[in-house]
Amino acid sequence: MPADDPAQEVAATTNLEMTAIDAAVQILNDHRIMAVSTLRPDGWPQSTIVGYANDGLSLYFVILRSSQKLANIQKEDRIAVAIGKEPPILSEAKAVYAGARAVELTDESERAHAWELLNHRHPNLAPYDVPDPTVTAMMRADCLHVSVVDFTKGSGHTEAFDVGSD
Repeated sequence: MPADDPAQEVAATTNLEMTAIDAAVQILNDHRIMAVSTLRPDGWPQSTIVGYANDGLSLYFVILRSSQKLANIQKEDRIAVAIGKEPPILSEAKAVYAGARAVELTDESERAHAWELLNHRHPNLAPYDVPDPTVTAMMRADCLHVSVVDFTKGSGHTEAFDVGSD
């Protein structure tokens, strides 16, 4: 096929995206905490650290109903997340940054699934039942705009992709 064949371009793009998606999911699978950034009522960003579990590019976390973070999400469901860790040497840095939409899980089967994932990722939660929905909000954040940073492929190497539609 000629190099300018559109079918070949689509195949190359699809392979690149699958590689980036696989890399993003692997990084998400390898970590347990993330920074979540929301928008405060005064317009300033607010970042906090939460424990999470993932199912592919869907992130699950629990927050208190009384938290500013929940109030922020209820007003504006677009959030940013950052997941990674400080590597022994910079050339080994890997991270995922994503823009996501956060929703509270109200369906009991979804809540049970999320709690199972969270218990598996965070064994310290094992003694506890699914959190009381009057005190806590169980959340799912679906990553839509994803950047995977992987310095093992070169300094500053980043692959970005979008998932679904906004």
